Amino acid sequence: MILELLRHGETELGGGLRGSLDDALTENGWAQMRQATVAAGPWDVLVSSPLQRCAAFAEELGARINLPVQREAGVRELHFGDWEGQSAAQIMQADADALGLFWRDPYAFTPPAGEPVLVFAERVLATLKRLRREHAGKRVLVVTHGGVMRLLLARARGLPREQLLQVEVGHGALVRLAVAQDGQLHEVR
Repeated sequence: MILELLRHGETELGGGLRGSLDDALTENGWAQMRQATVAAGPWDVLVSSPLQRCAAFAEELGARINLPVQREAGVRELHFGDWEGQSAAQIMQADADALGLFWRDPYAFTPPAGEPVLVFAERVLATLKRLRREHAGKRVLVVTHGGVMRLLLARARGLPREQLLQVEVGHGALVRLAVAQDGQLHEVR
């Protein structure tokens, strides 16, 4: 299976940890996603996070390319708990030690009332495994979030878990992975 991942564009409430907050896209965010997909595809399957910053664009794209949108809760962003909606600078002021622990090893430290990264990873990987079974041999576009993309790119690149947050994924980024029969991920440039 060829898996293409598209990160949502810029959102109305700006940067920071958006997590499960359901922000809408800005006009610039829409433009970022349209630009990323203008010369991409074709796809056989279109999957989206149910959050509107992904799903609204996926619906527009699906109508344009005549594909139904399969909404998948398993590709939602990590839930950041008490940190949702805050910038790194705000968290740094309130609890620099906790933020440092999270940046050093997000698997070892969970934001207060947040989703453990290990649970997030299991959710995303279980969804990917099911998609691979259902759509073997197809080209699948998943409209998703930065955290999902970082997780899958880090795995494809063989990075240690401590480097998860060092993977750069900008708004409107589109990346391609090959998913082998055994579930191994390989970045395709």
